[in-house]
Amino acid sequence: MNLQAPIDPSNTMNAMNILGVQVANTGQDDAISFLEQALVNRRFTKVAFLNAHSANTAVEDPEFTDILRTFLVLPDGVGVDIAAKLLYGQPFTQNLNGTDFVPALLTGIKKPLTVAIVGAVRENGEKATADLVQRMPQHRFIYLNDGFLRPEEEASVIERVGELRPDIVLVAMGVPRQEKWIARNLSEGSCTMPIAVGALLDFLSGAVPRAPLAVRRLRMEWFYRLCLEPARMWRRYVLGNPLFLLRVARQKLGLKRAGAGV
Repeated sequence: MNLQAPIDPSNTMNAMNILGVQVANTGQDDAISFLEQALVNRRFTKVAFLNAHSANTAVEDPEFTDILRTFLVLPDGVGVDIAAKLLYGQPFTQNLNGTDFVPALLTGIKKPLTVAIVGAVRENGEKATADLVQRMPQHRFIYLNDGFLRPEEEASVIERVGELRPDIVLVAMGVPRQEKWIARNLSEGSCTMPIAVGALLDFLSGAVPRAPLAVRRLRMEWFYRLCLEPARMWRRYVLGNPLFLLRVARQKLGLKRAGAGV
């Protein structure tokens, strides 16, 4: 892989196509090394994560699918692993969910970085920023705004990012708004690496508890979240997970037909 070349997500890290989205197949150490080199070389690289929910969203939102083609997309969760097994006969090399991967990336990079943060409700965002400052004192963390931007606030935040020229911008607005916001507002002229981080700030702030380690090792964190927030999560998991698997089965059937020349 030529680290000097622009990112082409469709050709990066032996990508697997999951419902039309190219997802990098790589381990954590290699992904961190790749992204660290992008930061060193100031090579503009947008990063996102694909799980069953965001894959379903991409199927239903062609604009979102097109936007993800410009991101380096990493695999998040057991759903995309099941999809990889069904489609390609093997799971992804490693689960690189953003909640674990982003802190690992920031911890693994020793060179001081400037990290701007946008998203979540303000209380959670500020607590998460304080947590990051304490855990990773080598970096400079700046919380800019919550994720509920009014038009006048959005212009101010974009201007502030341009003034800071941060190495990384963590954007936590939920799928697909965060990816669309990055695509619309951030470029190589304003930062080096925007990362769509979902609920990361809520987890870091303690507002949303992580599943116990034993549950995470069983790949059942999604069920823990369903039990924790059934009213908010039932549609995503109870309806969304079977729909995702049905769509993957249809993709598998389509691949078989294409292979047979149908």
